[in-house]
Amino acid sequence: MCLAIPGKVLSIATGTTPLMADVSFGGITKKICMEWMPEVQVGEYVIVHVGFAISKVDEKDALETLDLFKEIHGSLDELEDPDDDSLPSGGSPQV
Repeated sequence: MCLAIPGKVLSIATGTTPLMADVSFGGITKKICMEWMPEVQVGEYVIVHVGFAISKVDEKDALETLDLFKEIHGSLDELEDPDDDSLPSGGSPQV
């Protein structure tokens, strides 16, 4: 299964090859390759898959998607079996 996550572009490193940016995913910041999306500006949202920005998305849709991920994460915690030692403390599988 593939998963692409929306993130907000915080900064873009100009003059680098490949073009890289700091992107925030609900508070977690990662370095993301922007080579396929060089027109994106700081403050805009992108969809990221395996470290590459693959498309631009508007803020409303990005925030809506991030909220859905938070809901899913909470639902996984509710499904936790207290007798199951295969999950780390906190319940949800590590991603």
